[in-house]
Amino acid sequence: MIGTLSSPKVLPIPGENSQRNFGAVIIGVDIETLNDTDFDLIYDTLYRRSVVVIKNNAKLSPKAQYELTCRFDPASTEYGHGKTLDAKRSVLHPDLKTVPHQPQVQVIGNGLIQSYEGLENAKLRHPHHKTFHREPIPEEDDLNFTRFYRWHIDAALYGMNPPRVTSLLAVSVPKGRRQTLRYDDGTGDELDVPLGTTAFVSGYEMYNRLSPQDQEFVRTSQVEYAAHPYIWMSGARSRPTGLGLFSEERELSEAELPPIESDKIQVLPMTWKNPVTGELALQIHPSAVRRIHLKDGYIIDDLERVREIVYRLQRPAISPAFVYPHDWEEGDLVLFNNHGVLHSVVGAFAEDEVRLFRQCNLSASAPPVGPDA
Repeated sequence: MIGTLSSPKVLPIPGENSQRNFGAVIIGVDIETLNDTDFDLIYDTLYRRSVVVIKNNAKLSPKAQYELTCRFDPASTEYGHGKTLDAKRSVLHPDLKTVPHQPQVQVIGNGLIQSYEGLENAKLRHPHHKTFHREPIPEEDDLNFTRFYRWHIDAALYGMNPPRVTSLLAVSVPKGRRQTLRYDDGTGDELDVPLGTTAFVSGYEMYNRLSPQDQEFVRTSQVEYAAHPYIWMSGARSRPTGLGLFSEERELSEAELPPIESDKIQVLPMTWKNPVTGELALQIHPSAVRRIHLKDGYIIDDLERVREIVYRLQRPAISPAFVYPHDWEEGDLVLFNNHGVLHSVVGAFAEDEVRLFRQCNLSASAPPVGPDA
């Protein structure tokens, strides 16, 4: 474990390779008493490196975690999904529990937590790909092999702006084994990962790897997301890569959804501009997408075609060489630029492997900045 220094220092991510060009570790900052100079360093590093690991924060309070997250967008104070998690049919509902005294902070993990921050006898469930993927890994291979659960952006994508930054704190981390992550898409791609890693890929890498023609397409097109997307997709099943859904007409119809307010349906740019570097990230939540709006006004409404287009654009940048699977240590505070990376839950835990994390993200005060801003 990297120790704390008397002055802040930015270091490369351990295991960084020549093809994965994002991520940084910052040591020597005290989040509980964060000053403006140290925050400016965190802010600049985050938007230049997309994912920032701040070590040795085991005693960080939920209040300080919220205040740090809020500092990236001071006009934002509401949790990024609002109260939509109360909808029992949402695919997100089983995975998060709210800290009673700091409602913008959620508790996630695996196993029974007898008492923590006002929560009593909380049963946490680590999302397992067998609940969401069409063809899960066989039961006998479950503890040795795993998948990306669902590549996503943290965002309600209905009535609320996507959060700018998410913070994740590792409170309790089971250790001792690794897993082989399988793509199972015919490519033979695999990735050795730590147990329960969070995987990140760069939206900037996604954009930069496109052909000039595709770059023009994503700069000038917009994505329309489904109304109540996490309820809408609740019957659908994921591709084995976790990158979007199969089109099998399993989505809920409008009549089966809660009442829809048309002004809350989100149509967002495909590419989002970095506020520090000006770079463009291809930022699409592949499971929630419903339509594509082209620059000439034409709307691609066929859901299967929409998903095939998005998958073709995104798949190259989730190849193993471009994935950062964070190896969690207790006390790790990870911040990521939610307007510049996609991430996925990974892993399959045994029932007695207890994992306890805290998550905070806040609905942004303004929509993402598109390429022409």
